[in-house]
Amino acid sequence: MKVTEKKLDDGRILLEAVASTAEVSHALTMAHYGFAQQMNLQVMPGQTVAQAAEAQMGIKDLDAIVAQQAVEYLAPFAIDKRNIVPAYPPTPAHAAPLKRGQTFSFELRVAPKPDYELTSYDPVTITVPPLEIEEAEVEAQLAQIADSYAEFVSDEPHPVRAGDSMLLALEASQNGEKLDNLSTEGRTYLTGMGLMPDSFEQQLIGMEVGETKSFSFDVPGAGENGADGTFDCTVTVKEMQKKVVPEIDDEWVAKNLPMYRDAAALRGGIADRLGAERTAQYESYKLQMAAAELGKRFKGRIEDAVYEAMQKTLVTNLRGQLAQQGIPFEQFVQSQGGEQQFGMLMMMQTREMLVQGYALDALFRHEKMAVTEEDLDAAARGMNPQNPKAARREMEESGRGFALREAAERIKANQWLLDHAEVIVEEPPAK
Repeated sequence: MKVTEKKLDDGRILLEAVASTAEVSHALTMAHYGFAQQMNLQVMPGQTVAQAAEAQMGIKDLDAIVAQQAVEYLAPFAIDKRNIVPAYPPTPAHAAPLKRGQTFSFELRVAPKPDYELTSYDPVTITVPPLEIEEAEVEAQLAQIADSYAEFVSDEPHPVRAGDSMLLALEASQNGEKLDNLSTEGRTYLTGMGLMPDSFEQQLIGMEVGETKSFSFDVPGAGENGADGTFDCTVTVKEMQKKVVPEIDDEWVAKNLPMYRDAAALRGGIADRLGAERTAQYESYKLQMAAAELGKRFKGRIEDAVYEAMQKTLVTNLRGQLAQQGIPFEQFVQSQGGEQQFGMLMMMQTREMLVQGYALDALFRHEKMAVTEEDLDAAARGMNPQNPKAARREMEESGRGFALREAAERIKANQWLLDHAEVIVEEPPAK
């Protein structure tokens, strides 16, 4: 990509870019993949996204549909080419449409990220609670391990009550066809766990050991076109059961977790793991505290466009997180006190993030720091701890190397800030 830059009177930078035919083709292909993911398009082996879109959705020219996404894909490469960090994402402008097999010219009016100063660069002072691992936390982990090894054994016969466990024989069918995955000659069943619909469990209450009962029950969404489905079944209560949780002693550890010497070693291993997890969280907390303290020294005015772009990004990320959890965005907003309260919270969070980021930028410049390859790897690790190499490659190959460098600079400045800070640890409360 060929990119030229020109400084404008308003402080912005005009980038004039020409993407090659290969770059245009790649951008369109990546936009195709994005379209397939967004539309849950099923692309069969040996089939292109365009072919799948035509077969399943009747789209004859997918390039035309995703052209704008392809233009937006190209924009970061022009910014990265000139090693500029924008204050907010600029909108690409172009006269001619983007077409496969042709070069593509576009321009960006980039507002460079401003350089702010701080009222002081002296070390910050933060106060943090002590790092402690309570014995109760270790015992809770042990209890979870013991529970995972619990067994269900025969109990005294009695009529089935709510909360009981029992061994059931079950033969289930729908529309006369046996359901093998639901039927069983003997399976432990716990009432009250939501394993089956209420209409099923209500039929079990009061049944005696050895009793057989046939009945029907409804399963929401198990019928045609998402309607409720009716299942027929015959149930036999073979025995009542009770849950027996093992005692974790040396003998149990030797039998079930031989990698530990004894129960004391298991407790020590749990304590060490909790300690490592808590230490990492504690260090992250101290970094946040130090950055927040440094942010108090920020001075300057942040443009409205920067606020709007950052808030839009935060809301987009929040929507994605809520969608993964199956929570409607509107429901979440109401849980935060309504639109007005949510808007205030977002505004405060936006300012805090911007101020802390700009404050760390100022510290990075003031201390004349430089980013190394190790710093870039650390920033990528923060984005994807499981596969930092893939995260870095994805950032750089999508033209967002400037964003990776910015993250690396801020992480390095934040660590330097904490390393030179006065950290006061509060006295633990009297027990």
